[in-house]
Amino acid sequence: MVTVSDVLKNGTDILSAHDIENYKFESSCIFEKAFGVKYRTPAYDRIKNSELDEAVAEQFCELIRRRIDGEPLQYILGEWEFYGLPFKVGRGVLIPRQDTETLVDFLLDYFNNRENLRFADLCSGSGCIGITLEKKLKCDKAYCVELSDKAISYLKENIRLNGSACECVKGDVLLEQTAESFENLDFIACNPPYLTAGDMKNLQTEVQFEPKSALFGGEDGLDFFRCVTRIWKNSLKAGGVLAFEIGINQEEEVSQILIQHGFQNVRFMKDYCGVFRIVYGVKD
Repeated sequence: MVTVSDVLKNGTDILSAHDIENYKFESSCIFEKAFGVKYRTPAYDRIKNSELDEAVAEQFCELIRRRIDGEPLQYILGEWEFYGLPFKVGRGVLIPRQDTETLVDFLLDYFNNRENLRFADLCSGSGCIGITLEKKLKCDKAYCVELSDKAISYLKENIRLNGSACECVKGDVLLEQTAESFENLDFIACNPPYLTAGDMKNLQTEVQFEPKSALFGGEDGLDFFRCVTRIWKNSLKAGGVLAFEIGINQEEEVSQILIQHGFQNVRFMKDYCGVFRIVYGVKD
């Protein structure tokens, strides 16, 4: 008799054989998705030696097949955690990453004791940055600005899922008329596309499933930093902060863009891995 635990072990072995780095963790996540039971809990113990439900087993095998074909685990699961909050994800939206929590950390610390905040999260995608900030800061208005229809569908769902007061705004952040509709913002958060043309040619298989529009930042990766800084600075109040997530080794160039546009106290910060991940400046 083939049991539930046999199928889980088989899935784990398949992921290992296909060089999935965290194969044990990923297999257990896929198991939980297919079987609706948390691994290593009393509920799992009750069924692990039971005979398989063939339909459920086939669903598990299909999810394993998707993973070995390179599809990201987060898309397969349909949901991923960011800063302790759940976010729905799937094809057409960028996957929330731990690197991005550094941007949230900075803004939470900087504006911790302020009230009636007004801010915009540009290139919002799933909304993980804007929704987290709105939930944890004392805000009057919080805007999540996104252009992609596919991403907006996830953004709206995540606003509902997390009981957030963020306002979803469909707009191109590279257009002046979009920026002109916002004023007196205390801060702008932006995790823009920042991969270079060279980066795009060498993407990991999993990353190739993510929307190119959320990844490619122009030949040198700096197109969004240049444009956003130029056209959105007037949407900030005096003393307002513009904070970017950046790619590896972009801290000097992005800092210079902010300085050239009159921002003061320009600084960059490292993420949990010691990589410079955030550049910010204060409007004079």
